[in-house]
Amino acid sequence: MTTMAALDSERLEALAAAFSGSLLQAEDNGYDEARQIHNGLIDKRPALIARCQGTADVVEAIALAREAGLEVSVRGGGHNVAGRAVTDGGLMIDLAEMKGMHVDPSARTIRAQAGVTWAEFNRETALHGLAVTGGQVSTTGIAGYTLGGGLGWLMGVYGLASDNLLAVELVTAKGDVLNVTADSNPDLCWALRGGGGNFGVATSFVFQLHPLTQIVGGLIAHPIDAAGDVLRFYRDFTSSTSDELTVHCVLAHAPDGSGMKIAALALCHAGTPEEAEAEIAPIRAFGSPVMEMLGPMPYPAINAMLDDGFPRGALSYWKSSFLSELSDSLIDEAVTRFASTPSTMNAILIEQYHGAVTRVDPTATAVPHRTAGYNLIMPSTWLDPADTDANIAWTRETYDAFRPSFAEGRWLNYLGDDEKVDAVRAAYGPNYDRLAQIKREYDPENVFHLNQNIEPA
Repeated sequence: MTTMAALDSERLEALAAAFSGSLLQAEDNGYDEARQIHNGLIDKRPALIARCQGTADVVEAIALAREAGLEVSVRGGGHNVAGRAVTDGGLMIDLAEMKGMHVDPSARTIRAQAGVTWAEFNRETALHGLAVTGGQVSTTGIAGYTLGGGLGWLMGVYGLASDNLLAVELVTAKGDVLNVTADSNPDLCWALRGGGGNFGVATSFVFQLHPLTQIVGGLIAHPIDAAGDVLRFYRDFTSSTSDELTVHCVLAHAPDGSGMKIAALALCHAGTPEEAEAEIAPIRAFGSPVMEMLGPMPYPAINAMLDDGFPRGALSYWKSSFLSELSDSLIDEAVTRFASTPSTMNAILIEQYHGAVTRVDPTATAVPHRTAGYNLIMPSTWLDPADTDANIAWTRETYDAFRPSFAEGRWLNYLGDDEKVDAVRAAYGPNYDRLAQIKREYDPENVFHLNQNIEPA
């Protein structure tokens, strides 16, 4: 691997003179901040960070990396838990400062650049009473989230973020700039709807938006002693929910910082307030909650509800899989295992997967997961590096205990840094081979491999 020391200094100086953004090496102010991403476990040192201001900067950065033989990574929001946004010794293309957005209220569309986060995106679209399925943590970037599929609170009624993706401006490994739509590049457009960062650097996105101003949502928590009953109630209740209602169940710790374990239902209803109150009435009536924070709120607020549980710089290690069923044995195992969790920030989360997202053919986009059910995610988080081994061990052991309940699928953006190619194949299912063919066409040398990688066919 070539290092910066081997680069032609004249070439680098020429690029710096033309570059709209900034080029950072290890000795430069801002380098350490720029190389840090959301997961504090990731500590990689790129030889060069290209903080791009626009598409022309991206084209130049790719050209420099290829001339010098430098490994390329691409950072949007920097939220991916596996840390694939950062290269060790290569060139990181940093899109975080590309924040441009434009909403067309009449067409109900938005074009947003790749450095935008969901908090920023939702603030802009809310001005026009519009929304689309977005991240369940608002600090997540729109780019990697959407390219990986994009599940969220509105997927039951509007599908995945990628299902609402109309166009992508993409810079290929050759430096070509493509405006990718279903008409201009049908195969590539299909691949970008869930195929991750395998095909180039996505510099901007056009989404179809939907009218939405207010939802009814929030959190209702029960004592941990009732966790088994809560999970069984959740399983029964979600067997017949409307598209407008999405409910997740989580074993976690109280958000007040007390460390008290709770079993909570987190929900978002995108229908009318009257419809919402009628449908969630059984949730309000169930059991003896220790905390209730349910009510009308602006849609952007529900996307920030879980933010405090995922602070920037915290140490994180995740495991995830779809479930064949929410069985009694899995419920009992979850209650038992959560009792021994070593961090007050760890959780066992069951995500409901239903509605519009399941009424798309599995081969219509790169995302094959179109069966109603549940996704299990263990987003383990802690603050003290001394606790790393204990938390990773607990997460792995608990995940292994759940294996008898796993379905075949894996959610792409939840894959960790120790996942093998079999996990990537499971994430793409029947679509993997077609994706590999498209990868060969647009990135035959696998320049973009620091991702959930699809090797060229």
